[in-house]
Amino acid sequence: MSQASFTAALLNPDLAVPDGLVDGLGRPAGRRFSVYRNNVVGSLTEALEQGFPVIAKLLGEEFFKAMAGVFLRAHPPQSRVMMTYGADMPGFLAGFSPLAHLPYLADVARLELALREAYHAGDVAAMSPDRLGAVPPDRLLAAKVRLAPTLRLLVSPYPVLSIWRTNTDEAAPKPQMQPEAVLILRPDYDPVPYLLPVGGAEFVAALQASKTVAEALDLAGETFDIAAMLGLLIGGGAITGLDEDSL
Repeated sequence: MSQASFTAALLNPDLAVPDGLVDGLGRPAGRRFSVYRNNVVGSLTEALEQGFPVIAKLLGEEFFKAMAGVFLRAHPPQSRVMMTYGADMPGFLAGFSPLAHLPYLADVARLELALREAYHAGDVAAMSPDRLGAVPPDRLLAAKVRLAPTLRLLVSPYPVLSIWRTNTDEAAPKPQMQPEAVLILRPDYDPVPYLLPVGGAEFVAALQASKTVAEALDLAGETFDIAAMLGLLIGGGAITGLDEDSL
């Protein structure tokens, strides 16, 4: 019996109990293996439900559990840390033919995954607003901004944040079918998603690519409100420093 065959049987209830499994008394361990298999599959499915609650809500409990069974057989855990399980879910959903009529699901999963990543990201002290405000405008424009590891950016052709909000807040308005760019910040202990204005995604992506503030502003467009964006980044604790080499 190989490890691969054992793992396959462990995650697939349709497969027979592997040959050669015995209990402490040397008896066939078929029943015990079945119980163990049910516990493992149940735990992994629960981890996926906790990691992707909006996906689970959108699909319904029965369909989600069936889909989770397909997913976990294709993508078994690579780590003992269950909080990281499910990183392959967005790509899986994008290629899962039974859900081809719901193309936005993959990006909703990316948003949920990004929120989880932001939550578990390391802490880095934010640059104080007073210190940042003391930097002359010309020097700030020439600077490269260091961003917190908690920051995440997601650009989607679908109203991904509106869909997420509709399924987490009963008072949220109905999504309008349009592209959305989402910035995730962690001002305190919990990550918060923000809908970015036109040019916002280009600005943040440029900062992530180590462009200067001036270069990022050029990419954002003439009508972009840099003061509002910097206020959002500062308020969300996303700016941890300025690259002195660029000043």
